[in-house]
Amino acid sequence: MASSVAAAETAPIAHTDTPEAVVVRFAGDSGDGMQLTGGQFTLSTALAGNDLATFPDFPAEIRAPQGTLFGVSAFQINFGSTDVSTAGDAPDVLVAMNPAALKTNVQALKPGGLIIADTGEFTKRNLEKAKYDSNPIEDGSLAKWDLLAFDISALTLEAVKPFGLGNKEALRCKNMWTLGLALWMFDRDRQPIVDWLKGKFAKNEIVANANIAALNAGHAYGETAEVGSHFKKLHLDPVPHTPGLYRTITGADAIALGLVAGAQLAGLPMFFGGYPITPASAILHNLAKMKEFGVTTFQAEDEIAAICSAIGASYAGHLGVTSSSGPGIALKGEAMGLAIMTELPLVIVNSQRGGPSTGLPTKTEQSDLYQAIYGRNGDAPLPVIAASTPADAFECAIEACRIAVQFMTPVMLLTDGYIGNAAEPWKVPDPKEFDPFPTTFLTEPNGPDGELLPFKRDARGVRPWIKPGTPGLMHRIGGIEKAIDTGNLDYAPATHQAQTDARKAKVDGVANAVPPQGVSLGNTSGKLAVVGWGSTFGPIHQAVRRARAKGQDVSHIHVRHVWPLPRNLGELLKGFDKVLVPEMNTGQFKTVLRDQFLVDAKPLNKVSGQPFTIAEIEAAIEEQLA
Repeated sequence: MASSVAAAETAPIAHTDTPEAVVVRFAGDSGDGMQLTGGQFTLSTALAGNDLATFPDFPAEIRAPQGTLFGVSAFQINFGSTDVSTAGDAPDVLVAMNPAALKTNVQALKPGGLIIADTGEFTKRNLEKAKYDSNPIEDGSLAKWDLLAFDISALTLEAVKPFGLGNKEALRCKNMWTLGLALWMFDRDRQPIVDWLKGKFAKNEIVANANIAALNAGHAYGETAEVGSHFKKLHLDPVPHTPGLYRTITGADAIALGLVAGAQLAGLPMFFGGYPITPASAILHNLAKMKEFGVTTFQAEDEIAAICSAIGASYAGHLGVTSSSGPGIALKGEAMGLAIMTELPLVIVNSQRGGPSTGLPTKTEQSDLYQAIYGRNGDAPLPVIAASTPADAFECAIEACRIAVQFMTPVMLLTDGYIGNAAEPWKVPDPKEFDPFPTTFLTEPNGPDGELLPFKRDARGVRPWIKPGTPGLMHRIGGIEKAIDTGNLDYAPATHQAQTDARKAKVDGVANAVPPQGVSLGNTSGKLAVVGWGSTFGPIHQAVRRARAKGQDVSHIHVRHVWPLPRNLGELLKGFDKVLVPEMNTGQFKTVLRDQFLVDAKPLNKVSGQPFTIAEIEAAIEEQLA
């Protein structure tokens, strides 16, 4: 399996033979509907039974000038009849809707790959916007790739002419024409897309029918046009799957479902306080549709109000949840300290993006790790969990809820732009697979002689949870340092020392309540361990798999609980001669590992806003083992 997967994700598409996996990238102006096109192609691919992984790539500007290089939107999908764990290194097929899309994406295309270009958009003005001195379709600069260039714009206008749309509205159907061609090329069924269009435009039958006509026209073009021997229909068999109910899921979908499941397993209603920010907003959008599961959503006026409302909900006996991205997490910092000081359960989701400041709002990065572990005033520790794939985000969300309520602490769940937006098939789990962790509230005084001790700790260092209004349990709670057990205000030096130590010991003790660190692939000792966290899982796993297929002594270790670290991780790492840590920052987790375990971890860093490719990690493995 290792060698077949490796071949599938490195070799260019063979236009006459059937490969095991294919990478397709749709690219166009941000108004061309490339994300919608990619999403619907993903739907058809999932229904065909192929394994898949996607990577939506949005422009950073809300609405960049049309036709410009920085306004290009792209959607990449890797799909096939074998296991797929990344969106693919380089496309086999590039669909370029305008010159800017071609220029920004063509160098990623594999040699011998196929370019499908809309000549109708290669006008003098658009070529100038894309900084082309001459038309690349005509000047021979694309010679190392197969080129299929025709006027998609004109063909779309012709297809939708019977519906009487204006020129601008008619051209909006261009993405459906392109999708129809792609569906023909990869032997996909159109009916699910037709049904989706009828539902989406149920109140505008003309627009629905125009888009369906464009879809059918693109499909018919593939069936009937003489477009050359390099352009053939390609069928990829379904990948074998364990029987069950499957759906395509994004990281944002999985987090929302996992949070709801976590609240249900805890036996608590959930309150979500959020504020819109890219790429975290989708979590709020998803949870707003789940009122029937005891979910209350609140869009606050700012980030501070969002987290404070969630803390208030936790104080009242709900599971408080909030989410944001790096800039918003920074604004929430003081309130996180309040939740740590009051020792209330809270789940904080950080969908990381490129920074600092506004940075790269639509691009992916892992640069908030220091912020998650250390980024609050005072000694303010909290557990941090990192999801590794879109589907993994479901279980990570449940785990964050469990730790929050069992240890009366805020927990930060790290995802990133890639995980949040990317999609993959997900086998819907049986709810019986998850053990409940029901919450108990203190209902009677817990001290001697009927005294209430709201900060009296149990053997794990955890204080009781008390609902306000419980008869006889009135108590003081707040952000100022408090006396041991009673919670009364107390500034004494010895008290602050003891309480700071106690809060730290409680969070450190979470390591005893999580599984020991395992090895994702390979042996538990050897020459090289490639250690990752978060969304680097896919490319690391494939790179290590390829290296092992070549006989190299390398293992993959992927860490979910990034703070506190699993109790056996230090000994595990010391079993390897070398440790390599690929991460999308300048070396944050590498530094944490060096600090905690005194291992000579080596960094492999990337901060381009794009995920690692398999080839980049392969090359680093070769270098470390040389």
